[in-house]
Amino acid sequence: MSRIVFLNGSFVPFEEAKIPVMDRGFLFADGIYEVAAVLDGRLVDNEAHLARLDRSLGEIRIRNPYSSAEWTRLEEELVRRNNLAEGLVYMEVTRGAAERDFAFPPADTPPTVVMFTQPKNIRHSPLAQTGIAVITVPDQRWKRRDIKSVGLLGQVLAKQAAVEAGVGDAWMVEDGYVTEGSSSTAFIITPEKRLITRPLSNAVLPGITRLAVMKLAKEAGLAVEERLFTVEEAHGAEEAFVTSASSIVMPVVAIDGKPVGTGRPGPLALRLRALYFELAEAPAKAA
Repeated sequence: MSRIVFLNGSFVPFEEAKIPVMDRGFLFADGIYEVAAVLDGRLVDNEAHLARLDRSLGEIRIRNPYSSAEWTRLEEELVRRNNLAEGLVYMEVTRGAAERDFAFPPADTPPTVVMFTQPKNIRHSPLAQTGIAVITVPDQRWKRRDIKSVGLLGQVLAKQAAVEAGVGDAWMVEDGYVTEGSSSTAFIITPEKRLITRPLSNAVLPGITRLAVMKLAKEAGLAVEERLFTVEEAHGAEEAFVTSASSIVMPVVAIDGKPVGTGRPGPLALRLRALYFELAEAPAKAA
């Protein structure tokens, strides 16, 4: 059976989902996207993802076509129609289709709305057991990285650099300081057992999994600091990991060819990963 896609108000087979050539998401990357995880057929951290979607849309002045409750209903229906037990729901809203012009189209131009699912082994990912290596690359992105824009060329180039280096990801660097992963939040744990991640600003995306993991870390008694950290400090970290909806907590075992700590997934990173899944499972157990 074909994968089912949501497009502009209708659930349609993947093969029938078409976007106009004049769509501004295609022509200008004039749009916003969001990705939510699905575990055991249930959306995880979805309210926070929808709040970030709403904020990003507001920042570039695209009208949010649905309320949070409507988005959730559509996501759940898409998950059901695709029989998705574990994976991701991708959502995108663009400014719609209009004759190509840099300025906004008429205010009554309807936005384009697309959603699709992707199966993914999140809970038992083999990479979580081995960890990933990363390289550092220059951060070449625009200045509003707090907006989850579909303009992802900088991230594409960073990911490709990682692929060509034979590693799992790239950490982007600006003025000597790590900003974030190419599609994740970067964390280090110092030899003093302090969890460090960059504070929120226009320089980084406000990660939803980042927020949940920081809360779990504090509840577990781990000291958490939101501050800048250099590549050199990352090289000397005892542990490192990244967070995202698609990887949850992914241990980093090497940076620029230098092992992090023992060169194996660290116990604190693995503990935080386990705590996150316990939290995600809690609603199902309560039901």
